[in-house]
Amino acid sequence: MTGNGGLLDGAGTARAGGDVLLLGVRHHGPGSARAVRAALEQTRPAVVLIEGPPEADSLIPLAADEDMRPPVALLAHAVEEPGRSAFWPLAEFSPEWVALRWALEHDVPARFIDLPATHTLAWQEQEQEQELETAREEHATGRRPEAAAALPDVRVDPLAALAEAAGHDDPERWWEDVVEHRGAEDGDALAPFTALEEAMSALRETETGSGTGTEPGTGEGSGRDRDLVREAYMRLQVRAAQREFERAVAVVCGAWHVPALRRRATVAADRALLKGLPRAKVDMTWVPWTHRRLSRSSGYGAGIESPGWYGHLFGAPDRPVERWLTRVAGVLREEDRSVSSAHVIEAVRLAETLAVMRGRPLPGLSETTDAVRAVMCEGSDVPLALVHDRLVVGDVLGEVPAGAPAVPLQRDLDRTRRRLRLKPEASERELELDLRKETDAGRSRLLHRLRLLGVGWGEPAASRGSTGTFRETWRLRWEPELSVRVAEAGVWGTTVLSAATARAEADAVTAQGLADVTALAERCLLAELPDALPPVMRILADRAALDMDVGHLAQALPALVRSLRYGDVRGTDTGALAEVAAGLAERVFVGLPPACAGLDADAAEEMRRHVDAVHGAVGLLGDAPAADHGALRSRWRTVLRTLSARGGVPGVVRGRAVRLLLDDGALAPEEAARLMARVLSPGTPPADAAAWIEGFVGGGSGGGMLLLHDERLLALVDAWLTGVPGETFTDVLPLLRRTFSAYEPGVRRSLGELIRRGPESRGSVTTTGSGIPGFGAGLATGRAEAVLPVVRLLLGLDEAEAPDADDNDLVGVDA
Repeated sequence: MTGNGGLLDGAGTARAGGDVLLLGVRHHGPGSARAVRAALEQTRPAVVLIEGPPEADSLIPLAADEDMRPPVALLAHAVEEPGRSAFWPLAEFSPEWVALRWALEHDVPARFIDLPATHTLAWQEQEQEQELETAREEHATGRRPEAAAALPDVRVDPLAALAEAAGHDDPERWWEDVVEHRGAEDGDALAPFTALEEAMSALRETETGSGTGTEPGTGEGSGRDRDLVREAYMRLQVRAAQREFERAVAVVCGAWHVPALRRRATVAADRALLKGLPRAKVDMTWVPWTHRRLSRSSGYGAGIESPGWYGHLFGAPDRPVERWLTRVAGVLREEDRSVSSAHVIEAVRLAETLAVMRGRPLPGLSETTDAVRAVMCEGSDVPLALVHDRLVVGDVLGEVPAGAPAVPLQRDLDRTRRRLRLKPEASERELELDLRKETDAGRSRLLHRLRLLGVGWGEPAASRGSTGTFRETWRLRWEPELSVRVAEAGVWGTTVLSAATARAEADAVTAQGLADVTALAERCLLAELPDALPPVMRILADRAALDMDVGHLAQALPALVRSLRYGDVRGTDTGALAEVAAGLAERVFVGLPPACAGLDADAAEEMRRHVDAVHGAVGLLGDAPAADHGALRSRWRTVLRTLSARGGVPGVVRGRAVRLLLDDGALAPEEAARLMARVLSPGTPPADAAAWIEGFVGGGSGGGMLLLHDERLLALVDAWLTGVPGETFTDVLPLLRRTFSAYEPGVRRSLGELIRRGPESRGSVTTTGSGIPGFGAGLATGRAEAVLPVVRLLLGLDEAEAPDADDNDLVGVDA
């Protein structure tokens, strides 16, 4: 280096003993990683400079911690706005990680030299504001701004350009052949970097003046100005290192940047590019990363197609193809596919043969994939997709040491999950919880509190076993972005409990509708937030008193009633909740009949759903300790009778009211048949009759079984349907098709058989018998009771939870 001139005098690559050793790499390339390690071993530099944010220099020693296991990432987030963040992922096979580890193992200083994150995040915010302003201008004027329209939309992938120049149409495959499958030539560890620098120099010369370019291994067109600024900063850091150290300075960076770092540029010019850059206060830490998030399909700009395959190539001590195909066989065997050692041997032979035929130095991923498809999967892509998901991409999740910097909320979360033995995993898994156990109850509380905070580590799922309130099923999956969500949630408190409580109180104040507040009250009970529940209940009571929309009240009631059930199993005092729920139910009872008048078809269907929801809620609310069971059910049945007979109420609502009364035993089958006969009489418009039928036997209410077991009702529907005039039949056909298509295939088949027999061969279950073998005229209570032990076993019910065997209204069915 002479004065303020270029970093190196003369052309060509730096050699050992020179001022600067520029090691251009492909991010997350195992071949580049091996080459970097060999070059560092050969040259033994005095310092290693790595592309990355300088704020992370203090975090470098943590990379040597025995609890640090890649893939990991450096996370930078704005202190005032944690959601504004950036990641720098590193895998075990990333050249930057290899350089970092080599420096720590050899007591050589290591530093990051890319543009500081304080500028990167501030720049990110500026760009977002500019995009928003552009969108507003477009919306206001109806056209694109002239300045934006003049910008060329050029995106160049250097790997694709180099592969095309070499006569290859697949950049990934070309890179595998020339870098990943080849080592140093003639023992010269710097030869690969020399060749790559020459190629990148030629490519950057062709891109001069194009305005944009893409860094190798990024796949995204970072603007020319951004690259120029980053490279100016890197040049300044390299100069500073040269002044500080006498021996060689090694620089590990993206190959795209190497020609720019080699280029002559004055210190004044570089400083001018950095003048006036925006700033933001940032915090940095290490966070776990995953192979799946390294894949290009995840949307990561510097992603690779096959992180699991690259990790295998880097870590396999020898015979990589044989070891890979053995792992594939193991995955397929776990899925009960018959894969023997002979399959593995034959697949290895086929992969090697394909490599020779295709002129490749070694079998690559495409050859091994073709061999697996032909030999182990019998030509099917279905098991091959499983291999791609589990091995080629993979769900490896890294780990960071407990000493890594973190917001207080993250530390509390880590302590809590360790106490509850909940380990973050990259692959999705189901977790069954029994809330009667203290550990499982604690896990449930934690997951519900995190959901309140917007940290979606787990999502509730339908239980495969018992549906009782003491059971919960969760689908868990940890994504790297959740670390950002935890940092964002840190503004609400320093512990998960305090943060969830503060967030719930704030959400209650800003909730838009009554249903939102009731849903929040339910979530507070699930998360066991005793300090948040009183203010939420006050807001709920105020909103309920002011809301006059029956639809809103009907939507809110089920969530409140569910919350009462959760309170029973979780030991929460729900007295205030029961009082609000009972008052809400009374208002629904009063307002529902007039609200059902004068509705169109869509509004009528929505109201039918409200009636179903309120009916289920009343049944549960009647079981609550603070509720008057008999009085509530009696008043609700009165409302249903009013709806079933009131003029102006849509047919779908009247039909559903009759059905609910029949199911509750409040209406005799003969009376239901009389009401149906009246509705299906010739004086009723066909469309109204069809809507009544949909309400009575449709909507997933088990109406098909009702028609199957009560042939009197089936005969009424049959007679009405055959009597519908032809000119109106096409009008009611869509409604009828929607009703009957929801039945199970077996139910439809049995109904068809009964219709085929004709009315003369059918009786009625309620009178003379069913006419179907195996069905009698009445209920055999003794036979029903005999299956109760099996039903309890299937539902996972203990004896204490089982229904009273002395209750003879169809014992066990309501349970």
